[in-house]
Amino acid sequence: MDFQTARQRVEELRRLIEEHNYRYYVLDQPVISDREYDALMQELIALEEAYPELLTPDSPSQRVGGAPREDFNPVRHPEVLLSLNDAFNEGDLLDFDRRVREITGGEVSYLIEPKIDGLTVALTYIDGAFSLGATRGDGQVGEEVTANLRTIPVLPLRLRQPLPHLVVRGEVYMPKAAFARLNAEREEAGEPLFANPRNAAAGSLRQLDPKVTAGRSLSLFVYQVISVTGAHVTTQAEALELMAGLGLPVNPYRFLAPDIRAVLAEIKNWTAERRAALPYEIDGLVIKVNDLALYPVLGATAKAPRWAVAYKFPAEQATTRVEGIILRVGRTGVLTPTAILTPVRLAGTTVSRATLHNEDYIQEKDIRIGDTVVIQKAGDIIPEVVEVLPEHRTGAEEVFNMPEKCPACGAAVVRPPGEAAHRCTGGLACPAQVLEGIIHFASRGAMDIQGLGPAIVAQLLEAGLIRDAADLYYLQKEDLLKLERFGEQSASNLIAAIAAAKDRPLERLLFGLGIRHVGERAARTLASHFGSLEKLIAASEEELTSLPDIGPRIAESIREFFAEPRNLAVLEKLKKAGVRMEAERAAAPAGPLSGKTFVITGTLPGLTRQEAEELITRAGGKVSSSVSKKTDYVVVGEKPGSKYTRARELGVPVIDVDGLKQLLRQ
Repeated sequence: MDFQTARQRVEELRRLIEEHNYRYYVLDQPVISDREYDALMQELIALEEAYPELLTPDSPSQRVGGAPREDFNPVRHPEVLLSLNDAFNEGDLLDFDRRVREITGGEVSYLIEPKIDGLTVALTYIDGAFSLGATRGDGQVGEEVTANLRTIPVLPLRLRQPLPHLVVRGEVYMPKAAFARLNAEREEAGEPLFANPRNAAAGSLRQLDPKVTAGRSLSLFVYQVISVTGAHVTTQAEALELMAGLGLPVNPYRFLAPDIRAVLAEIKNWTAERRAALPYEIDGLVIKVNDLALYPVLGATAKAPRWAVAYKFPAEQATTRVEGIILRVGRTGVLTPTAILTPVRLAGTTVSRATLHNEDYIQEKDIRIGDTVVIQKAGDIIPEVVEVLPEHRTGAEEVFNMPEKCPACGAAVVRPPGEAAHRCTGGLACPAQVLEGIIHFASRGAMDIQGLGPAIVAQLLEAGLIRDAADLYYLQKEDLLKLERFGEQSASNLIAAIAAAKDRPLERLLFGLGIRHVGERAARTLASHFGSLEKLIAASEEELTSLPDIGPRIAESIREFFAEPRNLAVLEKLKKAGVRMEAERAAAPAGPLSGKTFVITGTLPGLTRQEAEELITRAGGKVSSSVSKKTDYVVVGEKPGSKYTRARELGVPVIDVDGLKQLLRQ
């Protein structure tokens, strides 16, 4: 294929992929299968690799994110992004309407929209292409998070109609299911939980590594046109229609109320059950004057516009009784206490359990078995105990203490210094940890064994067919046929899926082993650097900590894991079963920078960090996120960070953008 043909095909593929993204994520009406979509994406990636000059930042292939950033650049918004005044009852809304009518001199209509509980962002499109994204910040200056926003599937990288210039405001949020999944993973790893989806969304969008953001399942709704050329709108309803027509994700709910009485009537329709049915969290409704021409007439205070108000739903709570406290043992040995409650209706669902996080949480709130407590849902998702009602105590309540022995295996329970979590020391001898560990090993992010879910893992363990993850690869079809719910076809499918998982990349195996603190990103770093499990096992703690993304805590966990004979025995069984133990080595591109390692710090004049990294890698070089003695050059821009100081300390050559370009010309 010649260059011109390749360029035409790349443009066609990008158009097709964005169209299918829009139909899948925004309209929820896919017209092709996942396999057909993957084929289009793979063809695009192959062409961009064959013709690097065709790669652009707005390509759908770039949604996974680039290399980690050192910091966030400040972005000044074209107009101040104000917050909203709150209304908590009918009286507050009537006061808002009275002030609006006094200024405008007559009745006005209002548009009601849901108040998404997330992080405000401003998105800029130039000639139809997404070019800049920033957080709200203080309203005047935000943080540039363009690379992270590109990872959000519902955000179109190109508009369906290429307007010359468009700036819109929206809210990045985390769906309820993604929030529950993320907190479950953090609880499993003994990490602090996010309090609500809003905090989780904010923390995820402000990650220095876009790949972390990409794995957090964020979504987005846009709701305001800040500025536009090439189109004209006169009402907020028209603005929403315009954005939806351009392919931007707009919330499907909107209600046009002719007056404040209609607003009050519509608010009453938002029951707890209706809110609970939404796949995302809202904490109220936004009431806006619909006529945009009235906005400059109404004006704004220093904090908020006078043409809109946020009606906040009252927090729904319930009173119930703690009937007991049970413990769940996770795959890393963390013991998580859970309160068993007298069932009660809350936010549209029946609640019978509430997480108690750890011993400190229980002691701080003085929660006892038998207590009458007030509960609510954090972010309307995770039930939590808000307070204890000691006036209801009878004297029969029981103080809860963490056990000295694991409830699953009887091994000693310890609380490591500096941690809030208690852990079982049973390791692979603990059946609860084995169960959760094998479930993790077979999960999608790890060895991705299709059809091997928690119920089947539990069934295999109960039948004595497996004792650890390595035993999976020694299962025979005849073994499965002895179990309930297994027929000829299902047994054959599972055996085939297990066999296919032998050839997963080394990074998947490392993640699947469940080494404490080793997530997907750290696993990729380890696999890329060492290239084989044998070399990783032999690595010293000093060698491990010299790698980017591998700190002392992760290095210590790795050394402890490989020092355990039982873990080494499992690895030996995996090796004998034919599971891949080495990484595939991709041939490094030849070029003037072959074999050279670069670190970038500061803002580069005339060049984005991503563009600089692409120039280096195309020329055969490697970009690292940390400075070490093995670094060949540190490329310094404006306002360099600690990496510049570290380079000077180690005597690593420091160059600017012109110096980098000179190296590229050699």
